[in-house]
Amino acid sequence: MPRPAPLHPALARTAPLLSALAATALLLTACGTERADAGNTGVGATESPSPTKVADPGKDGVRVISLTLPSPSPSPTRSHAVSADGLATDSGIVAGYEVTNKGTETLTYSVIIGFMSADGGAMGNQSVTVRDVGPGKTVRGTVRAGELPPTTPQVTQAKVLEVRKVPASEAPAASGTCPASGIRVSADQGDAAMGLRVVGLHLDNCGTRDYTVDGYPLLELLDDDLKHVDGVKILDSTGAVTPGSGDDNQQAGPVTLGPGESATASLVWHNTTEFGTPVNVPYVRVRAKAGADPVIVTPNLDLGTTGKLDVTPWQETER
Repeated sequence: MPRPAPLHPALARTAPLLSALAATALLLTACGTERADAGNTGVGATESPSPTKVADPGKDGVRVISLTLPSPSPSPTRSHAVSADGLATDSGIVAGYEVTNKGTETLTYSVIIGFMSADGGAMGNQSVTVRDVGPGKTVRGTVRAGELPPTTPQVTQAKVLEVRKVPASEAPAASGTCPASGIRVSADQGDAAMGLRVVGLHLDNCGTRDYTVDGYPLLELLDDDLKHVDGVKILDSTGAVTPGSGDDNQQAGPVTLGPGESATASLVWHNTTEFGTPVNVPYVRVRAKAGADPVIVTPNLDLGTTGKLDVTPWQETER
């Protein structure tokens, strides 16, 4: 899964207070060269400092093209929007970006943009999803840096840190939407404890009829070019994801989800590196069951040299 750049020491000391540093998702549709803003300008948006052009070389057709910084003010308040804890305020910092599809099929992009101080220290990262960019098309948009603590050093630059792109027909459905199949498949950001890595797969019945799965999700591991990754064993597991977690002996069997119900499965691995070449799997093609529509998720599995990946069976999510 994508790992954002380490935060600047001054920001790291206050980072636990920033519950709102969640990713900002922009859902854009490209039918040509378009302009789309983040839509979260907030109070005080009438004050519009001029953006400064940015010389970001970018990655995979995605680059930052401008950076807008708030006008200097004698007031210590960065913005009119103040978080509930009273320590972090909206920074008013906005990065403009550009996505150009140089390929031959319509793609959906997942991008991480980093905001940095003059010395290159990471002040924060934001994620952007840009959907349905047609071949040869360009989409432009903006993303806000969001809330930053008052002690954060001044942000002076922004750049693209990571780009993931998948065929639009296999991209996870946008939040709040439901595919024609009535089933939505996605992956979370994962968790790491005691050297164990876990990424959750989520299956939501957003349709109007019951949906039954039996056993394990079907997986195909893919490299940066969306080609099959060899040399990794995918092992069906019924053991505990984490010792003592109470999920021992998860039994594989039929799970029927009514409309509005969900199930989860887990990808589990150790990223131990010993002898051999470490394996990284940026993409996983997931089918809820045989014959189901494929969905490509981007967990960025750093498998080390273990050569194996455990997967647990679908289990209905408790309400």
